[in-house]
Amino acid sequence: MQNAMLPDLLLEPLVRAALTEDLAPMGDATSRAVIPAGLAWTAVMNARETGVVSGLSLAAMAFRLVDPALKVEPLARDGDACAPGQALMRITGAAASILMGERVALNFAGRLSGIATQTAAFVAQTKGTKARITCTRKTTPGLRVVEKLAVLHGGGSNHRYGLSDAILIKDNHIAAAGGVAAVLRAASAARSHMMRVEIEVDRLDQLAEVLAIGGADVVLLGNMD
Repeated sequence: MQNAMLPDLLLEPLVRAALTEDLAPMGDATSRAVIPAGLAWTAVMNARETGVVSGLSLAAMAFRLVDPALKVEPLARDGDACAPGQALMRITGAAASILMGERVALNFAGRLSGIATQTAAFVAQTKGTKARITCTRKTTPGLRVVEKLAVLHGGGSNHRYGLSDAILIKDNHIAAAGGVAAVLRAASAARSHMMRVEIEVDRLDQLAEVLAIGGADVVLLGNMD
């Protein structure tokens, strides 16, 4: 899954929103003021540190949305390992267009490569075991789809994508619904044959209760040493 991809249909709205945020309402005042009209340029995106690359597809899309005439040449793929100074992408065309898309492209590539690199470090620590590094729903609002993609690029796995993927009973559900037994009975009655039930416990006596009652496919040990 380290070279996992998503269709442009899902990625383009995120890139468009980021470009609109940066360029609205009047475009790039600096480039308009100081860059000579018609100036052609070549820019290269380089890695600064050792890591795992992610977000290059979004970076390339940012440049193309700003100016379809730009030539964007990928020199690495999302999910690839990179070394300091390694060239990851070459962009050729109007200098003003490159500068308009530069920050959005680097923001996506930098943030997502950071997530992929950190994930890869955790995966390396568990090498040789049956442990699987998975991510949570604690994502940047609006960027979940690409941040979870970056986890895959780092060799990790996705847990739930959203609230509808599975029944995951947490401590607040247990408190609000009347205890472990009550929530497990309710979940068993409501689940479809395709939906898994996971429950989070904070204490070993809760774990014993879950095991005695049954009805959970997965038990999450929350905040335990």
